[in-house]
Amino acid sequence: MSDLRVTVCQQPLVWEDKTANLKFWEDKLRPLKGKTDLIVLPEMFTTGFTMNVRELSESMDGPTVSWIRNLSAELGATITGSAIIREECATGGSGGKFFNRMLWANPDRSFTWYDKRHRFSFADEDKFFTAGSARRIIEKDGWKIMPQVCYDLRFPVFSRNLKSDRYDVLVYVANWPAARSSAWRSLIVARAHENQCYVVGVNRVGADGKGMEYDGSSLVVSPKGEILCSFVEGEEAIETVTLSKAELDDFCAKFRPLDDADEFELKL
Repeated sequence: MSDLRVTVCQQPLVWEDKTANLKFWEDKLRPLKGKTDLIVLPEMFTTGFTMNVRELSESMDGPTVSWIRNLSAELGATITGSAIIREECATGGSGGKFFNRMLWANPDRSFTWYDKRHRFSFADEDKFFTAGSARRIIEKDGWKIMPQVCYDLRFPVFSRNLKSDRYDVLVYVANWPAARSSAWRSLIVARAHENQCYVVGVNRVGADGKGMEYDGSSLVVSPKGEILCSFVEGEEAIETVTLSKAELDDFCAKFRPLDDADEFELKL
C-alpha cells in the first residue's frame, strides 16, 4: 500500500477578498507540482471566517469550485479546504441555504465535498449557515479519509471510527482562534488516540477583519498520538508529511480497542 504525502498550508488570509486569496494560493501551491498527493488549505480559505454570506457566497458553478478543480488537475494532487457555498431553493426566489463546505477536488477532475455539521454558535455561525446532514469518508489511493471542519473537532462522537466503516485519516481545516489554541492541540491528539488514525489539523495564522488573532498551531499526529509535524505558532509555513499505511495497519492489527466497544458506544 502506498504512502500518502500530505501538504499542510498554515498561511494568513486576506479578509473577505476572494480574488486576492485565490491568487495568493496559486502562487504558493504551484511549486508543489509532482511533490505531494494531498494539499490541505484552511477553513474558508477564500474569505476568512466571515458571516457575510450574501455578498461572498458562490454556487457550485462559481469561480472557487472551478479554481480548485483546475488547480488540482494542473498540480496532480488532491486539494481540499472550505468555502462559503450557496444553494438556491428548488422553487427559486431568494431563500437559499448557505453552507461552510469543505471542497475536495481530485486531479482526475472527480469532485466531492463535506458540509460542516457543527456550527459555531458563539460566533453566530448557526444563524447564517445550514448544518451538514451527514459525515463523509472519501477514498483516495487506497486510503480512507474523513474530512471535518473546525468546530467539528469538539464533537468526538461524530468522528468516531467504526468497526463497520473504518477510516485511516481525519483531516480538520480551521480558523481556530489563538485564545483557544491549547484546546485545539489537545483535541487533535485525543482524536488520534481514540480513533487509531492519523490526524491532520490545518489552521490559519494572522488577524482577520474583526481583530481575531490566529496562531496556526497546525499539527500532524500519528495513530499512536505521536506528533509527526508541529508548526511554529504564528509563523507562515507549508510542509509536506508522509503518512505510512503499512505502519497504520500494523499498529491497528496489534492493538484493537475498537473490538471492545459495544453497539451503544459506536452508535452515531
